[in-house]
Amino acid sequence: MVRKILIVGAGKSTSYLLDYLLEKSDTENLKVIIGDLDTSSISGKIKSHPNCAVRTLDIFREEERISAIQEVDLVISMLPARFHIKIAEDCLTYKKHLVTASYISPELKKLNEKVIESGLVFMNEIGLDPGIDHMSAMQVIDRIRDNGGKILLFESFCGGLVAPEFDNNLWNYKFTWNPRNVVLAGQGGTAKFIQEGTYKYIPYHKLFRRTEFFEVEDFGKFEGYANRDSLNYREAYGLQDALTIYRGTMRRVGFSKAWNIFVQLGATDDTYTIENSENMTYREFINLFLPYSPTDSVELKLRHYLKIDQDDSTWEKLVELNLFDKSKKIGITDATPAQALQKILEDKWTLGDKEKDMIVMYHKFGYELNGEKKQIDSKLVVIGEDRIHTAMAKTVGLPVAIAALKILNGQITTPGVQIPISKEVYQPILKELESLDINFKEYEVPYPGYNPDSVAS
Repeated sequence: MVRKILIVGAGKSTSYLLDYLLEKSDTENLKVIIGDLDTSSISGKIKSHPNCAVRTLDIFREEERISAIQEVDLVISMLPARFHIKIAEDCLTYKKHLVTASYISPELKKLNEKVIESGLVFMNEIGLDPGIDHMSAMQVIDRIRDNGGKILLFESFCGGLVAPEFDNNLWNYKFTWNPRNVVLAGQGGTAKFIQEGTYKYIPYHKLFRRTEFFEVEDFGKFEGYANRDSLNYREAYGLQDALTIYRGTMRRVGFSKAWNIFVQLGATDDTYTIENSENMTYREFINLFLPYSPTDSVELKLRHYLKIDQDDSTWEKLVELNLFDKSKKIGITDATPAQALQKILEDKWTLGDKEKDMIVMYHKFGYELNGEKKQIDSKLVVIGEDRIHTAMAKTVGLPVAIAALKILNGQITTPGVQIPISKEVYQPILKELESLDINFKEYEVPYPGYNPDSVAS
């Protein structure tokens, strides 16, 4: 009997997802249906596959959406998170399993009891971050607990970066994911975490000047800044007694200091639109945020305003982006500052056709076992193949695809709106990911000492 999977949304993160399911479609009796508002970006190879059907799908056309969901066994939604609820409600009504790579929204969480009653699996947060981070963390946490250990410290960092051989700009960064999310990173709330039993808070305007530094073997130094709420998963992970819980985003050293210039300027604001933005030059855009002077140049005003010294390497990063160009134009009508900045960055940070990206993930687990404090560092590096088959698409799409197939095959059966933190879910998925070259390396390192009277407390 043919099992049908509907994939809603065929964006940048779906290349490996589609390849995986179509490669297994014969042996697993699968029919893959791809629904998207714009199907032009789907490759001819995918469209012509005998076990694939591509259709134009507008999720806001109710009859069209319901018809597509009714005819399948499982739905994978790769849409932006805010659109999942429409898909989820239909999946509940018509008794279809659902898989997404997005954070669970409060609206989705409210469906949990009915999803359980219907015996359905609504698997969420099963991409990279969230996703692989949950599964790889819980694998180590459960192993430590099963051996009688007590978790004292958990830190987790993840970043989408450019592969070393294509790391050819001063920012050591190129877009491998939605550029808008990069520009708006850290907004919408104060970063919150706990360090050695003390709650810590970092407001947005200070976020990029409070960073941690660490090394990944063979790949050098990185920095990390705090995610919005590191305590979101304290209960889910069973870390109520942990003294340190910190989740963050990874970049190369120096990125955050330079990015902070845009934050302090107000260039990442997305709450208002700019007059005449379409015809505004990059130089005029930067000048919007600086004091008026009849004599001083934009460059001089920016240096003075944000106290950028002449020997500060941050200045070279700004110049590299052509921020002071008098001819290049924003070209977007009624752009917000964040949208204008995104346009400027895309000129310089877009991955080339043959260029490769890199995913780096780094977990720290501090624990006590038999009266002795220990630490395990767990690190993952994945390099992409090209601009289409990126490491980001691989680490987001493959967990989604594997989870979908295991749900269809009755290997993941616990019903409810959930994330992948149970052994039933993470053990088989991580095992298969290892066979696909998504492997963590573990290192035993000394547990950091702690003096409650030190400045660090």
